Amino acid sequence: MNKKRYRIQFPPTDATTLGQDEVYVYLREGDEKHTIRLHDYDQLYARPGLYEQLVYDRLQCQSPSVVVDVLTYSVSQSQQTVNELRVLDLGAGNGMVGAELSKHGIARLIGVDIIPEAREATERDRPGLYDAYYVSDFTALTDEERKDIISWSPDCLISVAALGFGDIPPRAFIEAFNIIAHDGWLAFNVKETFLDKQDDSGFSRLIRELLFSTYLDLYVLKRYRHRLSIDGQPLYYFALGGRKHANVPDAFIDALGLPA
Repeated sequence: MNKKRYRIQFPPTDATTLGQDEVYVYLREGDEKHTIRLHDYDQLYARPGLYEQLVYDRLQCQSPSVVVDVLTYSVSQSQQTVNELRVLDLGAGNGMVGAELSKHGIARLIGVDIIPEAREATERDRPGLYDAYYVSDFTALTDEERKDIISWSPDCLISVAALGFGDIPPRAFIEAFNIIAHDGWLAFNVKETFLDKQDDSGFSRLIRELLFSTYLDLYVLKRYRHRLSIDGQPLYYFALGGRKHANVPDAFIDALGLPA
């Protein structure tokens, strides 16, 4: 991977009042100064190594390793082994989670993201990591796309740091949930406030209802430091690991009043 170092500047402290998905930094390239949000993935991925330098080096993100550890522990409570799994990596980005999974000898690794820049960055920086990588909108999969993804027989869904901020809508998550096999495994993370009843966002309501439903059996719920904020404060998330029992019907989603 390109080891170029970028000139990144954090904004004044008053910018930390922004929502987590609104936070930005300044990137200096020659005489130019760019303002880039942490969720401007197309711009981050277009520059080799920038995402890693900002999110993992400067902000000390540890979610990929934590969520993969939660998955391996969950699977260890069964007769299966992790290296048997055929994993669907939802919101795969530039392959950070896939790289963690590959350490465990995953049988099949299928990446999915909604922006082509994510796949391009993965192919550039981590060629051959995924058996297949789809650029797809999981709220509007075509029959052909769904059939093609199902043909890999995924029996595990993982999603890291992509849920709850509009990056992956609730219905996209359920589409992926329903694609994996019955008795398949799940591991994902959410901001800690998403499990608080005071959070009335659609994704928060979905996760809380799903945890108490018959569709998912929760094995692990772990609170941990996801990363630092741009002013150095810890941001806490929950990592969840569990096992699917059945598909989530449309009626369950409709009852939550989630947007189509």
